[in-house]
Amino acid sequence: MRNFFSYFMLSFLLLGGGCHNLRETAPVRPVGQPLFVSCANQDAVWERTVDVLHEYPFYIRREDRLDGVIETEYKTGSNLFEPWHKDSVGHYQRLESTLQSIRRRVVVNITPVEGGYFIMVEAYKELEDLVGLAANSAGGATFQESTPLQRDLNLVVGQTTPSGWISQGRDVELEQDMMQRLHQAFSR
Repeated sequence: MRNFFSYFMLSFLLLGGGCHNLRETAPVRPVGQPLFVSCANQDAVWERTVDVLHEYPFYIRREDRLDGVIETEYKTGSNLFEPWHKDSVGHYQRLESTLQSIRRRVVVNITPVEGGYFIMVEAYKELEDLVGLAANSAGGATFQESTPLQRDLNLVVGQTTPSGWISQGRDVELEQDMMQRLHQAFSR
């Protein structure tokens, strides 16, 4: 029943002309254009920017107020069954994150200028590249009836090799969505 549901959902999504039709239209703001915030209080700008990052929800990896950089941890891309997560923007990104292992991270630069601050968002997307099959099974940690009892307590070993990641470049849709959300947050 589960396989039937999966095949039904996949065919339903793809029958509309393929994945190409799921791509979103042109972004609202030109790519690479920073957002100008007219504010004299750096702490207020910084905290509101961190609040927007937490809405997506990205965990902060590093904050450096002197350099004006906020970096997030990698976050696994949200799929079709997680509509409450905002990091996969648009139907195409959600479908891709459902069918592939995708992760994203965000770097925000806050630069002081005369009369306020420039905020620039850069979102990076990576695709998982497994060397072979991920042969993890729940049965590996249980006792086997056909073999004698072993005292080895490290039966659960995980993947045989670490995952590699292939850079997919910048995630323009996420950048544009975050810039739009920052614009709304500073417009109040």
